[in-house]
Amino acid sequence: MEIKQQLRMSQQLVMTPQLQQAIKLLQMSRMELVDLVHEEMLENPVLEDIAELGVPLETPSSSSASVDNESRGEHEMRALEAAAPGDVPTQSDVSKEAEKKTDEIDWERYLENHALQAPLPSYRGGDEEMPGVEATLSRTEDLPDHLTWQARLTEFVEDEQRFAQLVIGNLTDDGYLKLEDVPPEEVVPRLAAEAGLDPEDAEEVLAMIQRFDPVGVASRDLRECLLVQARTFGLDQLVLDVLDKHLGNLEKKNYAAIAKDLKCAVEEVYDVAQVIAELEPRPGRNFITEEPQYITPDVYVHKVGEKYFVQANDDGMPKLKISGFYRAAMAGDPKAKEYIQGKLRSAQWLIRSIDQRRKTIVKVTECIVDKQMEFFELGIEYLKPMILRDVAETVGMHESTISRVTSNKYVHTPRGIFELKYFFNSAIRRDDGQDDIASESVKQAIKKIITEEDHKNPHSDQKIVEILASDGIMIARRTVAKYREMLGILSSSKRKKYF
Repeated sequence: MEIKQQLRMSQQLVMTPQLQQAIKLLQMSRMELVDLVHEEMLENPVLEDIAELGVPLETPSSSSASVDNESRGEHEMRALEAAAPGDVPTQSDVSKEAEKKTDEIDWERYLENHALQAPLPSYRGGDEEMPGVEATLSRTEDLPDHLTWQARLTEFVEDEQRFAQLVIGNLTDDGYLKLEDVPPEEVVPRLAAEAGLDPEDAEEVLAMIQRFDPVGVASRDLRECLLVQARTFGLDQLVLDVLDKHLGNLEKKNYAAIAKDLKCAVEEVYDVAQVIAELEPRPGRNFITEEPQYITPDVYVHKVGEKYFVQANDDGMPKLKISGFYRAAMAGDPKAKEYIQGKLRSAQWLIRSIDQRRKTIVKVTECIVDKQMEFFELGIEYLKPMILRDVAETVGMHESTISRVTSNKYVHTPRGIFELKYFFNSAIRRDDGQDDIASESVKQAIKKIITEEDHKNPHSDQKIVEILASDGIMIARRTVAKYREMLGILSSSKRKKYF
């Protein structure tokens, strides 16, 4: 063994922090980007939101700093788009050269061109016209609050009250009583032991809670929930027998088997099924307090005349600007100058990364609109098969970049709001000599066939295959079943209506 020096050449994949940030921004949704920008503004004092200041964005044309950093941004973004499948570019030489250029930036001159302007005056009425804080707060009553209020009005003793609170605290959003990894029959004994209550007394307390509003709450399964409602509403014995003994047959609409076992006419079972359909299988439904999630599109597609135009949606997005407030601090303290220069580099790259993200989304959307023109003109039936490679080759980017651009991004079009991923579909072969059809168009064709079917004699999956084949669309039965489930449509036996 010996120690000696060797000269070896090797390739390494290096990603600068700036490139990592650019890739991260590219795949973020709009809401995630807004949150990230707000966090950066809290951590980086040289970043300002123009909208809050009420001033227009200034872009210095004479600043050498702007020119040098623009060159750096273009260098690294070109490296990003030309990256390998994982979008991890070789950056050793580019990064070193870029760092040299960054160190040469005249930050004092740069800040002179971004001097802080006074914010526009804002009007605010007198304090006497503003409502009090308590008048602006709102909180809807949830299911536990509603049940706790009713429990306090009931003459429960101390241990019964403890058990009632344990029951209320272990309800699902749908209003069912469940404990994780505990069988339904062991739930009440487990909670009774914890509350120090006799199990028989606990069952009586639970029965009282189940008659609270909404009726059927705190049931352990669907059968118990519907039976509680049927008994509370005074429904006849045949309804109770069907719920108690034939809930499975009722779900399968096997009315003949129910009629045979209960020795009644099938017509009576039909009537019972209609009554049961009016009961509430999810008692807690009206108390779900989750706020709806609204979609804000990243881009708009407008039709002007015969042409379509793509426009980025900048509403609500912070419009960042580099503050000139720290120019004086840089001149006086070398340590402060070093700190502020680091923050300036970070701020500059963030601003350019956001702008590059915006341009990339618009560019990809324009390509999608161009390739799916028939969809925008004629409708979903004319959606063409398209994969990531089709767009990647057109815009000169890698498929993984296109995947990041189209994930969690939405476009507002004259035909509605769609996720950009929606326009990418696999091809389904047609047997009539026409071009292949997109899988999403086939789904809509299946939905249309089922909508127009005779509800008393619904089409089976095989029948749908035959109908599609008559239109030249060749598809397997299992594929029809998969698309039907994706659309949330039941099988033919469960779609059948008897009345």
